[in-house]
This record gives sequence, C-alpha cells and structure tokens, in this order.
Amino acid sequence: MGKRILFFLLTNILVLTTIVIVWSIISTFFEIGAIESGGTINFVPLAVFSIVVGFTGSFISLAMSRWIAKKMMKVKVLDPNGALSSQERAVVEKVHRLSRAAGLTHMPEVGIYESPEVNAFATGPSKKRSLVAVSAGLLNVMDDDAVEGVIAHEVAHVANGDMVTMTLLQGVVNTFVVFFSRLAAIIASRFVREEMQTVVRFAAIIIFQILFSILGSIVVMAFSRYREFHADRGGADLAGRDKMAHALRSLKAHVNRANVGGRRNDDAAIQTMKISGKGGVAKLFSSHPDLDERIARLEQR
Repeated sequence: MGKRILFFLLTNILVLTTIVIVWSIISTFFEIGAIESGGTINFVPLAVFSIVVGFTGSFISLAMSRWIAKKMMKVKVLDPNGALSSQERAVVEKVHRLSRAAGLTHMPEVGIYESPEVNAFATGPSKKRSLVAVSAGLLNVMDDDAVEGVIAHEVAHVANGDMVTMTLLQGVVNTFVVFFSRLAAIIASRFVREEMQTVVRFAAIIIFQILFSILGSIVVMAFSRYREFHADRGGADLAGRDKMAHALRSLKAHVNRANVGGRRNDDAAIQTMKISGKGGVAKLFSSHPDLDERIARLEQR
C-alpha cells in the first residue's frame, strides 16, 4: 500500500498546486473571485473556494491514480486471455480467485513490474477500475503461500474501497490546506509595500500550500496505518490467517536479512517497501505500522 499512498499524495499535491496557480492567475487578470475587500477577509467565499478546490484536487488525483501507477512503475498489465508464463498465470489466478472470494464482481487489472524490491500495491478510482500489481522481487523472494497472503492483503484494500475513503479524507485535508495557505498568504502580504503585495501573496500561497500539504499528510498517513491493520484482517479472511501471518513474517525476515551489516539506509529495496519500523517524527510520515505490531495484532484475533 505504501506506493499507492505515495503516488496519490504526490499527484494530489501537484494537481492541487496546479489548480491554485491557474486560478490565481485567472482571478488576478480578470479581477474575479475576490476574497479580500477593504482590508477585510471574506471568509465565506474563501471557505467555498477551499472546499471546491480541495475536493476537486483529490478526486482528480483518484481518477489519475491507476494511470500514474502504471506509468511510474512501468507495470506490465497481464491479459488473462493472452499468452502468459506459468508465474504470470499463477499471479492472475490468485488475484481473481481472492477477488471473487472478496465479493468483487469486476476483476482488478493484474500487473507485474520489474524491481528488486519486495512489494505489491493496489490502486484505482473504484472497485470496477482497480489494479493489483506485484514486483518481480516479491515473486522471486517469497514462497507461494506468502505471495498469496500479500495479494490477499491488496485485494482486501480494493474490496474495502480504501482509495475512495482516502480520497474523501484527502479532500477534507485539502480544504484546510487551501483555506489556511491563502489566509496565511494574505496576512504575509500585508507586511510588504502595496505594489509588492500581489507578487508576495502569489508566492506565499504556493509556499504555504506545499508546507501545509506536507503537514496534512500526517493525517493521511495515520489513516493509512489504520487501514493497513484492517487490510491484514481482510487478507486473513480471504487467504487464511496462517498465510497472512506467514506473509508478514516473510517480509520481516527479508527486512532483517537486508539490514545485516548496517546496510539499512543503503538498501533501495528496503526503503521502497515502506514496511520497516520507524520511530520518532519519521513514524508520523510512515504509511505502514511496524511489522511486529501488525503480526501481533493478527495473532491476537
């Protein structure tokens, strides 16, 4: 799930920033959408503007999520009716079997991407238009039961509608980001000469928006960690608790092997897994809980 959240957050920030830049230029040129008059801030128009832009940005990000994931990761989409290798056929069959068990009426697209990392992700704008992709590294490192547990976890994300709920949460976060970034920019512009206020305000909006977006991602990441526990439970229901727990233990064993000799910070595969434990401030920006905690919660069921 780490990758789908990363793609979604980056796309959201880019889309949101683009919308605000374009609107700022248009509103300045045509003198429309004023949120300040006579030195007084018009909070109602600002709030309406923030809601519209905030949710528009998040839903555009959702609509682009599957396409962005395919392009950035160079995912090879597997045609169930085409010529596939035995390994590719096994992945498609697992995804489809687990999807039917989850009650999905439309099978997700299935893909494999070439990477040494041990990872998988699910994304897409809806249950009808979803994608489940696994890395070549995961297929090469894990045994069949562990692969099934990982795929069950990703299918559970699709069945739970996690991308939609994430989008709604991101829309709320975006609303606050847009509102407070423009409010802060207006206040900042009042500390410069009048002829410089438009330029300063424009630049401040972009700076504050990116800053507040990063801070807002703490809320999104906290929700992501919560959904990981939920997807673990869903994966256990689909593939069996033993296979789900085995998948998590296999991930932990791979992390431990890669960390031997102090190579943790240099191992690109581990850094992209988004599953190793983090502490302190870094934990706030982690999309996944610690593996030990995930295993413990799963075993407590």
